[in-house]
Amino acid sequence: MRLFSTTVLVSTLAAPAFAADSELTVFDWAGFEEPSIFQAYIDKHGDGPTYAFFGDDDEAFQKIASGFQADTVHPCSQMVSKYRDAGLIEPWDTSKIPNFDKLDPEFLDSEIFKDGEGVWYIPTDWGATAVAYNTETVPEEDIASLQIFVDPKYQGRTSLPDSSDDVWALAYLATGTTDWTEVTDEQFQAAADWLREAHQNVAAYWSDPSEQAQLMASGAVDVAWSWNDGVTYLKEDDYPVGFQRAAKEGSSTFFCGFVNMKNGPGSEEKLYDFINAWLEPSAGKALLDTIGYGHSSTEAMETIKDEPAVAEGLSEVDAPILAQVPNDPAQREKQLAEFEKIKAGF
Repeated sequence: MRLFSTTVLVSTLAAPAFAADSELTVFDWAGFEEPSIFQAYIDKHGDGPTYAFFGDDDEAFQKIASGFQADTVHPCSQMVSKYRDAGLIEPWDTSKIPNFDKLDPEFLDSEIFKDGEGVWYIPTDWGATAVAYNTETVPEEDIASLQIFVDPKYQGRTSLPDSSDDVWALAYLATGTTDWTEVTDEQFQAAADWLREAHQNVAAYWSDPSEQAQLMASGAVDVAWSWNDGVTYLKEDDYPVGFQRAAKEGSSTFFCGFVNMKNGPGSEEKLYDFINAWLEPSAGKALLDTIGYGHSSTEAMETIKDEPAVAEGLSEVDAPILAQVPNDPAQREKQLAEFEKIKAGF
């Protein structure tokens, strides 16, 4: 069963947990080792890269900053400035990436990603964070609002991600803030107070989508703040799952991609082959089918625009959206510290 095999891989975080081509090491979220996403790389080299896995962006950065070596890492957009500021990455040579001009320009609309020194980030995938719920036990009226996470009726029946960015996106939305690039002290405090209340209902904080899916499939929880992949895994197992992206307070979106590590231990040629495989139009269908995410390439998205999974998990919704775009690094650190206190019961 796929839910459990992925978790086994996650248990070997930050080690070569999925050894294959020794000349390329990819440090990635569990689940992205799906061969169909980078099939062109396998076709050329006969095997996939060696993978090591992380559970959240801050953990990945700390391991890299502490000396863990990889050729590329797969952070989400709000983390790229940390890698740049720490001097851990170097620009990509886009002349070696034929499909670079097929990327949706929206994903590169920041000097953090692209400036006079070059292109520091190759966006590849995007998705939503919203309410996953058991359609047989949770009435539709209950998931009309994000206040379900603080409803006493669901005490011990909810799960939140062990990811500071995602829980703060939820807390800001639930308290009326839809833009986290300019957060006041009052907005921060309101979100923190709400998150402390939501903590009282949490049965477990999930560390990766397969764990979240297991929590729901086992019956331990009925409601989770979820990425697309957790919902995709549950559907594969015929679990009665819904994905509410149009709660009245809204939902969140994010996008992620790859950075080029300075002094990576492997082959630069193979690194570019890997990125080029990711940017093939065929990767769009593979990414959607296996993880439920959208692709950063307009050409890839064109191939899947009529897929039901796009309509359910990626289409526009008539509700507020908090976009997890780069925000103030100091604010992120403040949120991370507060989240750790909240999880510890303070």
